Amino acid sequence: MGGNDDNLRLFHSTPHPCGYWPGRQARDLVLDPRDPRLPTLYPMALEWGFRRSGDIVYRPSCGGCQACVPVRIPVAAFQPDRSQRRCLARNADIDAHIVHPACSEEYLRLYQRYLAFRHPGGGMDGHGAHEFEQFLIGSWNESRFLELRQRDSHRLLAVAVTDLAEDALSAVYTFYDPDQAARGLGTLGILQQLEWARRSERSHLYLGYWIAGHPKMDYKRRFQPLEAFDGRRWQPLPAA
Repeated sequence: MGGNDDNLRLFHSTPHPCGYWPGRQARDLVLDPRDPRLPTLYPMALEWGFRRSGDIVYRPSCGGCQACVPVRIPVAAFQPDRSQRRCLARNADIDAHIVHPACSEEYLRLYQRYLAFRHPGGGMDGHGAHEFEQFLIGSWNESRFLELRQRDSHRLLAVAVTDLAEDALSAVYTFYDPDQAARGLGTLGILQQLEWARRSERSHLYLGYWIAGHPKMDYKRRFQPLEAFDGRRWQPLPAA
């Protein structure tokens, strides 16, 4: 803070409806979106528990609530459990491809079908090409799409949007074919991101925020070992 150009400027957002708990208000701590150093600062911000959405790098900062806990997986120590091994076996007919991000008709159709299934009436189900690019691609970050395609038909089943840092990957968002939900494509996306991180010798995969007891967030605790950031340091988060 202050007048020196080398200082990092942080802002509090205005209160907005919480995306996780109905009836609650939320606020975020946001890195200055006009700071030209964002590409350089971003890997460090991940280590501080921040996350990217579009061009915004933020961390929840809600008065009286600390439910959103940043979590990451130490790649070298991870071993899939029995359920995750079953997921890999069930999806042995799927290939993973790492491609540059784009807003193609194929991606957009899958994204819109996923939102209509996962977030009906929540506002996101009206997203079009502009919102897709604004939310998932951004303008300054280095990202890739991890495609999951059926081997024989080459049919697109899921896309895991992934940010690249020098020593880490960050799982930004995954969308998948709702008709194939029984496959466990969200879990498969994380397992494939972990394998990608291992191949590229990156130390961590960031999973964003974990919320104890939240039905849409608690799955992250099944990936062990898992580390949580308490505002000062990363430490182990035990399995449920």
